[in-house]
Amino acid sequence: MILRWMPWKFFLQRAAHHYGFMDPVSFMARMRKFAQPSEVQEPIELLRAGVSFHARGLLNTKAIQNNLDWVWPYWVHKQFNPSDPSFIPRAFSFSHVNLTHRNWTAVGHPQLPLYPIVDPRGLVTPLFDGWSIDFWLISPDGTTLLPSQTDNVEQELILSPQLEVRTKAEDNGLMLEHRVSMAIENDAPVLDVRVSASGPENTKLAVTLRPYNPEGIQFIEDIQYDNRAQGFTVNKKTQIKLGTAPERIKFSNYDHGDVIHHLHESSDDSGCHCPVGMATGAALFHLSALRDPHDQPVPLQLKIPLDEELRWETDEKPDTSVHWRDIVSQTAQLRIPDEKIQFLYDGAVRTLILLSARQIVPGPYTYFRFWFRDACLMIHALLAAGLTDRARKLLEEFPRQQKLSGYFQSQEGEWDSNGQVLWILDRFEQLTGEQFDDDMRRAVRRGATWINRKRLRETGKHLHDGLLPPGFSAEHFGPNDYYYWDDFWAVAGLYGAARMFRRAQDQETAQQMEQYAESLERAVNRSLEQLPQQRTQGGLPASPYRRMDSGAIGSLVADYPLQLVDADDHRVKNTVDFLINRCFQQGGFFQDMIHSGINAYLTLDIAQTLLRHNDSRYRDLIRAVADLASPTGQWPEAIHPVTKGGCMGDGQHGWAAAEWVMMIRNLFVREERDHLVIGSGIFPEWLDNDDSIAFGPTPTEFGPVTVTIQGKKDAKTLSIAGEWRCGFPSIIVQVPGYRMIELDEEVDDLPLQRKED
Repeated sequence: MILRWMPWKFFLQRAAHHYGFMDPVSFMARMRKFAQPSEVQEPIELLRAGVSFHARGLLNTKAIQNNLDWVWPYWVHKQFNPSDPSFIPRAFSFSHVNLTHRNWTAVGHPQLPLYPIVDPRGLVTPLFDGWSIDFWLISPDGTTLLPSQTDNVEQELILSPQLEVRTKAEDNGLMLEHRVSMAIENDAPVLDVRVSASGPENTKLAVTLRPYNPEGIQFIEDIQYDNRAQGFTVNKKTQIKLGTAPERIKFSNYDHGDVIHHLHESSDDSGCHCPVGMATGAALFHLSALRDPHDQPVPLQLKIPLDEELRWETDEKPDTSVHWRDIVSQTAQLRIPDEKIQFLYDGAVRTLILLSARQIVPGPYTYFRFWFRDACLMIHALLAAGLTDRARKLLEEFPRQQKLSGYFQSQEGEWDSNGQVLWILDRFEQLTGEQFDDDMRRAVRRGATWINRKRLRETGKHLHDGLLPPGFSAEHFGPNDYYYWDDFWAVAGLYGAARMFRRAQDQETAQQMEQYAESLERAVNRSLEQLPQQRTQGGLPASPYRRMDSGAIGSLVADYPLQLVDADDHRVKNTVDFLINRCFQQGGFFQDMIHSGINAYLTLDIAQTLLRHNDSRYRDLIRAVADLASPTGQWPEAIHPVTKGGCMGDGQHGWAAAEWVMMIRNLFVREERDHLVIGSGIFPEWLDNDDSIAFGPTPTEFGPVTVTIQGKKDAKTLSIAGEWRCGFPSIIVQVPGYRMIELDEEVDDLPLQRKED
């Protein structure tokens, strides 16, 4: 208690003045005037993550710019090259971080929370936030093939039988290819890397150990090579087993520079220790040694055991006998004649499975931690894809993460999470026909009560009366404010809670939840109605005190996915038009706040609203997002408008994958309050041939549904196969280019009639 009475501000100010620094107290006070007063100014979780991120950036500053004769990862090669569009001047940069090519792809097992990643040029990072392995070719005349410095590289994600990233680089008559996947051997996970190469006679393959990853420096202090084990041991714990004995082993420490400068030295080394943490090593192989008895080339195989990464109790150990095909076979299947959209859907489903192996996380690396917001949206996509068992297990963990106050807190100062949790729990019950138990309903009651208590008093004096307090919200909206995003989620969550209790025959609690929802909804509508026209331009701003800007994207949540407003709401339409006219780059939504890049999942959110409003522009947005995907079918959180590489967040973003799955599902099947809409988003060109198209089965609140359109180009028939829980629902068939049909009874094969016929 005495610490509260200590004059810390006085001491800080005196010390700052004494040493010639600016006054930190006054500076922070000025900074906070740009935001609404809030009980949590900056979430400690974000501060902690930011400090770690920029600490790495400071190491990069010290290590990279004065050692540009090293072989660095792809992003460094691009970002530090003054003749490259990715170049970023470094003069006053506090830290040097990857802002131009935040792209990577994880491989893994559907039951294990392990995420080795591969960067766009094949740099392999086996361990979470660890060092990396790179592969080079050196020809006899000194020509080298260094993938991070080569433009002629192709990469793909192979989806079956397991996730596998294939990277192939070619230059100057040299070819290098490797495939990375995860295997289970003796019930333990192993990273499997197979390397193939070709080149002139006496060309050598170098398997190199690198003290960095796609974020920057990551220390290697010790490397040892064991002839008997035929492999490296890195930092005295991680083994790299080589399937073939190398011709020579070379090492170097920071004082002697990168190992690439020592590859032609004839002596062999057995190990290296570097107190700076910048040890490098290489195993050299004659390509002629990588041939079978019939003189055919064979891949060099590397195996890296990953069991040190796993931490589980005996009773928690997952079933590693489950294969990818076992999980994928349970999902809603898409069949269309568009190879790119087909591949992106199949890849997105696998990304969701990969990132939900235990606790659901929005990314394999930078965002390898839990947020309720991302979790709820990703679980929604898992449900739409038919993975209800997986979704149930994840949701059953939510009450354990709830505070005694009822707050579902993933980080302080974000007031959207309670509404999101209540909403997704209700959606689970809607889509599955199941009900949660009393323990979950108690958590729901506490969560709803927290929302009601958290609201501000209604004094009749302020635009924010009755709303949730100012907070950091979804981070990409700007400074702390009274964000409508939080309130819309809370309203939807409270209505969802009411439905849950009504299903459980607890009418009294259901009525109370409904009253909470109606009261908050009235406060939101009252606030919106009082906003001056010059501030709203007829749309929905991010908060009562913000003009229309890119943060208004958050208010569209009232339309998709929450459907709190009608499908023809003029404020939603005006907001979409504003965002498309003012906040788009390269055909996608450019978020000025925080992300400063093109955002795939927010672009798809706008596309969902356009789809709901029967506005054909949704197709342009879907195509734009498809074109922004990496060669492996992934989206980073935000995309650089010039380099098209990642500029924010994780390089493989789970929220983006979730929105892609939801987008494809809603093209075929979507709920509109009390009825189903079938086929309203199907691309006309998918029907311009004799191929059949299909999607399903996908859960809906009426029961699981599969939609199939087949037949000749000019004689298409529609089949709707449903397992209806409460009789045949009201259905509107609204396939673009064909006449709308309203159904109130089951039809086996429904002929589709073109509008002009």
